[in-house]
Amino acid sequence: MASPLREKKEPVFEDSKPEQPSASFSEHSLSSIASHDECFRSRQHAETSLGRMESYLLKNQLTDVTLIAGNRQIPAHRLVLSAGSEYFSAMFTSNLRESCQSEIVLQDVDGDALWDLVHYCYTGRIELREETVETLLGTACLLQLSEVVEACCAFLKKQLHPSNCIGICLFADTQGCFSLKSAAHNYTTEHFMEVIRNQEFLLLPADEVAKLLSSDDLNVPSEEMIFHALMSWIGHDVTTRKKGISKLLSLVKLPLLSPSFIADHIETEVLFREDRGCQELIMEAMKYHLLPERRPMLQSVRTRPRKSTVGVLFAVGGMDANKSGATSIEQYDLRANKWTHAANMPGRRLQFGVAVVEGKLYVVGGRDGLKTLNTVECFDIKTKTWSNMPPMSTHRHGLGVGVLEGPLYAVGGHDGWSYLNTVERWDPQVRQWSYVAPMSTQRSTVGVAVLNGKLYAVGGRDGSSCLRTVECYDPHTNKWTNCAPMAKRRGGVGVGVMNGYLYALGGHDVPASNPSAARFDCVERYDPKTDTWTTVASMSVGRDTLGVSRLGDRLLAVGGYDGQTYLQLVEAYDSQANEWQQVAPLNTGRAGSCVVVIQPSS
Repeated sequence: MASPLREKKEPVFEDSKPEQPSASFSEHSLSSIASHDECFRSRQHAETSLGRMESYLLKNQLTDVTLIAGNRQIPAHRLVLSAGSEYFSAMFTSNLRESCQSEIVLQDVDGDALWDLVHYCYTGRIELREETVETLLGTACLLQLSEVVEACCAFLKKQLHPSNCIGICLFADTQGCFSLKSAAHNYTTEHFMEVIRNQEFLLLPADEVAKLLSSDDLNVPSEEMIFHALMSWIGHDVTTRKKGISKLLSLVKLPLLSPSFIADHIETEVLFREDRGCQELIMEAMKYHLLPERRPMLQSVRTRPRKSTVGVLFAVGGMDANKSGATSIEQYDLRANKWTHAANMPGRRLQFGVAVVEGKLYVVGGRDGLKTLNTVECFDIKTKTWSNMPPMSTHRHGLGVGVLEGPLYAVGGHDGWSYLNTVERWDPQVRQWSYVAPMSTQRSTVGVAVLNGKLYAVGGRDGSSCLRTVECYDPHTNKWTNCAPMAKRRGGVGVGVMNGYLYALGGHDVPASNPSAARFDCVERYDPKTDTWTTVASMSVGRDTLGVSRLGDRLLAVGGYDGQTYLQLVEAYDSQANEWQQVAPLNTGRAGSCVVVIQPSS
């Protein structure tokens, strides 16, 4: 590389001063101007000096050590190498044998990369090229040139592609470049569906395939794609790879595959018939489907869905800090652990219900601040458009909604004059509302959920007090049946379903005239097999009018009101550990928000 141009520069002074006095001045005169002494600083000194050293390097002048790498010999200056590299500094300033040798052999080091890095010590510049950057990075790691390592890592991050991300991840791991490894791993999981179509994936050793398939962060639309990826990898070298096949099959979440997929693609596979471990995994999956009542006891890592397959959680509207009613809709991405703005409602609604019908959001009833509504609006997630649907027969706010075997049910609420026990059903096939059997109790701010083919109405208010009673509706008999009551009366209760249990979260037991009274943090769980309620771990904050929904294998409690604040807080319940953990908070604190999940296939 040519020496940098070195122009003659004018000296630079920190202050503009008069000329120095002559030697004939008296001692008194000199002392009187001593405060005007000057300090000269050349701004080009370091650059000029290193430039001159570079010229010595290129002309092989004043060099005092020769580095040997492969067939390449590189004369250099110990002082410059020690100043630029921790590796050479330790070598030349210690009692090591190399400190006084004139020739030093560097084993397993690329000569061209070494020359580029030696030259960098003189110039602070280095060229990064796609075909040599990995070799340069490995050599820079050896020489402990941290700035070059960072530059190479940043360069490789820009080169990430489905065809090379696995290789870059493995390479970064061997070099201890954890930032690059993390970036490459995240890229691999994000673009997994493209990665598996490339040669790098098919050539991976079994242990690296296992690491990939064990990740719950893989961005796949369904677990079926994981199975197909595994079969593609096995098919690349069946003879060798069928050994230990059960270990890899155990990383596919077979219980979460549909029974028809298991029967058509897994149970019939000859490779699995010959392996006892595979047969046990298939039987485990079949039991999970054939014995749904035992699923709470069959929970394992294979029943925990991958984050990308659980769907997207939506928090719709509610009351915010402005007390005017939030019209925004936020969506939560489990993989990113982040809430983002999804859309806005057409107008203000409070105390409404939301359900997912045929992959679309239905916003039902509520009040606009002046009057109670019977209107229904439908939001298409794909097109981001709203449309009006036929209205209910009854105006309702404080209602609960649920989807049972296709139809949507609007349960209870308040019509602006009285508390309601009536229930309406929307049939999406004929696009009509009709009444079904009424509840035995009038309920507003009621929690509604669907479990085991029945519709449950939990707690709420009947006009005189909060309720602890629970009843369930069977659509085949068109009858409501009383269930065991909760331990606490709960108005404004949040309800959700997970692993065959019904959960009642938070709420209050206070008169409407005392809105600042305490809210509950306690949670009860209902077992329909035994018709009993059990107390489980409490949330971190007491709150009512919170949104509740299952997302994957967690139950999420979203927002709510603690008596003073409209909360951004979101907590996730792990039933196996019986504990709550906070996840990313809402962007807007809100209470009375309706929370629903739309699955990827919807």
